[in-house]
Amino acid sequence: MAFSDASLTALRVFREVAERGTLTAAAAALGYTQSAVSRQIASLERAAGTPLLERRHDGVRLTSAGQLVVRRAADVINQLDATARELAGLPDEQGTVRLGWIPTAGADLLPRTLSALRRTHPAITVLSREGRTPALIRALRAGTVELALLASAPPFRPPDAETPALVLQTLTERSLRVAVSESHPLARREYVDVADLRGQRWIGGSGDDHVMGVWPGLDERPEIAHTARDWLAKLHLVAVGCGITTVPGAFGSVVPPGVRVMAVRGGPGEQRRVVLARLPRPLSEPAARVAAALRAAALDTDA
Repeated sequence: MAFSDASLTALRVFREVAERGTLTAAAAALGYTQSAVSRQIASLERAAGTPLLERRHDGVRLTSAGQLVVRRAADVINQLDATARELAGLPDEQGTVRLGWIPTAGADLLPRTLSALRRTHPAITVLSREGRTPALIRALRAGTVELALLASAPPFRPPDAETPALVLQTLTERSLRVAVSESHPLARREYVDVADLRGQRWIGGSGDDHVMGVWPGLDERPEIAHTARDWLAKLHLVAVGCGITTVPGAFGSVVPPGVRVMAVRGGPGEQRRVVLARLPRPLSEPAARVAAALRAAALDTDA
C-alpha cells in the first residue's frame, strides 16, 4: 500500500490524535469509538511503512515520521476544505486567522487585540479557541491554529522538544501576585511577605495550572480549600473569603469587586510570561497582522 493511497479520513483522524494527545480524546472529539480511531491510525502507518505514533502511558507522541505527516496532512486538509467552501459558493477564508490562547489571556490581552483589529483591519476574521499550554502546542503542531498565546514559567525552557522548534516571542513578563479578599488581614498591608503565605487557605488550580493556584515553593503542604479551572470562579471565591490564590501581574484591572491584588516580596522571584508561538514558516499576511496587533496590545499593557 503506497502512502498516496492513504484516505482523507485517516489523515483527519491522525491530525486529531496529534492535537488531542490521546486516542481516547480524539475519539471523543470525532464521535468515533477508540477502536475505529486505532484502525485509521493503523491503516495510515501501513501506508507510511513506518510507525507514526509512539504509544506511552500518558498518551501518544509523534515520531519524526509522524511530525512530517501531520504537517503535510494539515496542508492537504486545509486546501481541500478551502476547495469545498469555494465549490459551495461560500466566502473564502484567506482573511481568517486561527488563534489559540491560554485562559488568562482572555481577560485582557485578547479582547483588546480583537477590538483594535476591528478598527484597523476589519476584513480579518479571527477564530480563537481557549486551551491549556500543552493542548495549544499540540494544536500548533497539528496545524489547527496558526498562532498561540502560551504561558511560560522559570526556567523558561522551550515549550516542547519536538522539531522543528517553535518560534517564540515574549509578549509580557510580570511577577506573580496574590489575590486576597478586601476583608482579609493581608489586604491592610502595602504588600505581602512570602512568609505571610504560610498557613493560608488556597483556591487551587487544576492539572498543570501554574498561573492561578498555590504560591510556588511554599515550605509546607498547602491547605487547598477549593479547586477550580476557571480563573473568574477562583476570584469570586476569593472575594467571599473562601481563600486566596495567585494571579498574573496584569490582573489588577479585571478582578471582581471585593478582591485586592497584591505584590509578594521575599523569596525567589516568580516571573510569568505570555509567549506568542508559531511554527517556523512564513505567516500569511492576515496572521502577521494579528501577531503585530498582539504585540502592540502587550506593549500598551506594559505602558
